[in-house]
Amino acid sequence: MEEMEEELKCPVCGSFYREPIILPCSHNICMACARNILVQTPDAESPRSRRASGSAASDYDYLDLDKMSLYSEADSGYGSYGGFASAPTTPCQKSPNGIRVFPPAVPPPAHPQPQHHLLQHPGSFPPIPRNSCITCPQCHRSLILDERGLRGFPKNRVLEGVVDRYQQSKAAALKCQLCEKSPKEATVMCEQCDVFYCEPCRMRCHPPRGPLAKHRLVPPAQGRVSRQLSPRKISTCTEHELENHSMYCVQCKIPVCYQCLEEGRHSSHEVKALGAMWKLHKGQLSQALNILSERAKEAQEFLVQLRNMVQQIQENSVEFEACLVAQCDALIDALNRRKVQLLSRVNGEHEHKLKVVRDQIAHCTVKLRQTTGLMEYCLEVIKENDPSGFLQISDALIRRVHMTESQWGKATLTPRMTSDFDLTLDSGPLLQTIHQLDFVQMKVPAAPILQLEECCSSSNSATLSWKQPPLSTVQVEGYILELDDGNGGQFREVYVGKETMCTVDGLHFNSTYNSRVKAFNKTGVSQYSQTLVLQTSEIAWFTFDPSSAHPDIIFSNDNLTVTCSSYDDRVVLGNTGFSRGVHYWEMTVDRYDNHPDPAFGVARIDTLKDVMLGKDDKAWAMYVDNNRSWFMHNNSHTNRTEGGISKACTVGVLLDLNNRILIFSINDEPQGPIAFEKMEGLLFPAISLNRNVQVTLHSGLAIPEFYIQRHVEHPTSLC
Repeated sequence: MEEMEEELKCPVCGSFYREPIILPCSHNICMACARNILVQTPDAESPRSRRASGSAASDYDYLDLDKMSLYSEADSGYGSYGGFASAPTTPCQKSPNGIRVFPPAVPPPAHPQPQHHLLQHPGSFPPIPRNSCITCPQCHRSLILDERGLRGFPKNRVLEGVVDRYQQSKAAALKCQLCEKSPKEATVMCEQCDVFYCEPCRMRCHPPRGPLAKHRLVPPAQGRVSRQLSPRKISTCTEHELENHSMYCVQCKIPVCYQCLEEGRHSSHEVKALGAMWKLHKGQLSQALNILSERAKEAQEFLVQLRNMVQQIQENSVEFEACLVAQCDALIDALNRRKVQLLSRVNGEHEHKLKVVRDQIAHCTVKLRQTTGLMEYCLEVIKENDPSGFLQISDALIRRVHMTESQWGKATLTPRMTSDFDLTLDSGPLLQTIHQLDFVQMKVPAAPILQLEECCSSSNSATLSWKQPPLSTVQVEGYILELDDGNGGQFREVYVGKETMCTVDGLHFNSTYNSRVKAFNKTGVSQYSQTLVLQTSEIAWFTFDPSSAHPDIIFSNDNLTVTCSSYDDRVVLGNTGFSRGVHYWEMTVDRYDNHPDPAFGVARIDTLKDVMLGKDDKAWAMYVDNNRSWFMHNNSHTNRTEGGISKACTVGVLLDLNNRILIFSINDEPQGPIAFEKMEGLLFPAISLNRNVQVTLHSGLAIPEFYIQRHVEHPTSLC
C-alpha cells in the first residue's frame, strides 16, 4: 500500500487529503487548500461586467483562458460547479481569440428555494468573495466560482475514507487482546470472534477444531481494515443539501436527487438508478484494473529484465576489461619480443664493428712494429764507415724502405669501420597505429533471413534472396551462399559477395537442393540462415545456344531452329548441360538438300566448332545420310547401320547418365545398338550441319517407349 500514498496526498500542501473536493476536471484538492489558492478578479475586469458594459475588448487578459479552455457541460461531462451555473440550454459565447465564455446565470425564480448551503454556520469558513477564480494545480484549468463558492464542488467521500483507513493502517502494530501482561504483537484476527490473537493465545483460546475450525483467520492488517470499513454513507446533493442522491444523470455523469430531476437542470436529461450505475461503473473499473494489472505485470517483468541487464552489464564490463588488459598485455609482450630482437641486431652490429676495428688495430700494430724495426736497422747501417759493405746492402735496403712505405698507403691508414651505427628505428607507423588504437563498434552479424517470397527455381536454375534482421545494426561486409550437390551431399560455396540476391545456373534437373546463407564482417561469420529446399524441373527444357555456336550458324524460332551459311560442317550446342539423370530430345529435319551428313549427339563445352561433330575426343555423335548412319568419336567410325534420313524425319537422342550410355533413334525406332558407353561429366546436346540442312529442336520430352521396355528390369535407371 506504500505505492498508493502519492495518490492520497494533496498536490498543494503535499499532505494527506482533508475534506477533499472534486473539481470539474476530475482532480482533487483539500477544501482548505482550495480557499488558499483562490484569486479574486476585479468587477471591472470580470466577464460579466465586461458583457454588461458592452466593452468591445473581450480578450479576457486577466486569465490565460486560451490555455484553460472553460468547457461547457456537454464538453466536460460535469455539472455546473462554480463557473458553470448557467442553464444548459443557453449557448456559450466565443471571443475572437477562441476563448469559450458562458453567459450570465439565469435569474432566480420568483420564489426560490432556501439556499441552506449559503447559511453561515458556527465554525465554518467565511463567505467566498464574489468573482473568485480557482486554478487546478494539476491541469491548470481555471474556473470562476458562482455564489455557492467552494460548496458548489462535491466532496470526495470515497477518497476521504481511503485516506482514513490508510492512516490508521500505518499506526502502531496491533497487540493481542487476550494477553494479561505485556500484550504481544497480534499475528491473526478472527473475523467471527472479532478478536486479535498472538500465536500462543490463538493456540490456547482459539484452537482450529470443533466449531472454531470454521472461523476465518486473517492477517491483523486486513482485520483492522475490515473493522474500519464503516457502513456506506449517504451523500447529499450539492444543490439541495437536504436531499440525498437517488439517481445518476447519464448526460452530466453525476449523481442527482429527485428535486434536480423535477425542478433543476437535469429534468430533461437521461437518468438511471444510482445502484445500477454504481455496479456498472465498478465492473468497468474492475475490467480496466485487470488490463492495467497486466500492464503492471509486464512492467515488473521489464524491470526484472532491466535489473538483470545491470548485472549482465557489470559482468560483461569485468569480462571486457579483462579481455582488454589481456589484449594490451599481448601487444606489450609482442613489443618486448620485438625489442629483444632489435637489441640482438644492435648487439650483433656492435660486435661486428669491434671485431673489424680490433683486427685492423692488430694488423696495423704488427705492420708498425716491422716498419719501426726496419727504420732502426737502416739507421744503424748508415752509421757504418765501411763503404764497400754499405754498398753491398744499400740497394736492397732502399727497395725494402720504398716497398714498406708504399704499403702504408691511404687505404691502410683509413678505418675499415665507422663508429656510427647506420640503424634507425622506424617507430612512426607503430606510434601512429598505437594512437589510432580504439574500439570498433562491430560484432558478428546476425544470421540472414531468407525472403521466401522471392526465392524460386526454374528449369535447372535457382534464385535466392535474403536480408539482414530488421533490428540488426551490425555492419555486414558480405554474404556466403552455399548449396549441396542436390543429392544430400556436402555443402559448397557458390557465391561470395555483397549482393543479397543470387541466381545459380547449371544445376541438375529433377534434383532437390538444400541452400543456406551466412553473413560475415571483420569480426567473424554469422550463424547460418534457415535451410531452404529447392526443387529443379523434372524435365529438361532447353534451346540452342548462340553464345557458344560457330559464327556461321543461323538461328530462328527463338533459338529452336538452326541452319548454316557455310557448306562446311559447323557445330552448335544446347544451352543446358547434363551430368545426372535420363534425358531425351528430338530434332526434326526441316530441310535436307543434296544428301549432306548432319551429325547428332552430345559434346563438352570446348569441343571443336568448325568440323563435323565427333571428329575430336570431346564429342560423341551419330552422323547420317539418306541411306545409312555411323557412330563417331575421336574421328573413329563404328557400327554402320542401314537407314537414313530425309525431310520431315525425326532424330532422337537419349542420354542416360544413370547407366552412362548414349542411344539414337530415327522416327521413334532405335538406330543401331547402344552407341556409346561410360558417358560421364558435363555433356551438352550438340549437332553439326551445313547450309543444306535445317533442323528444329524439341526438348522436355518423355522417355520413349522402346527404351522403357528395353530397360524395364532397371527401373532405377529412369529419371
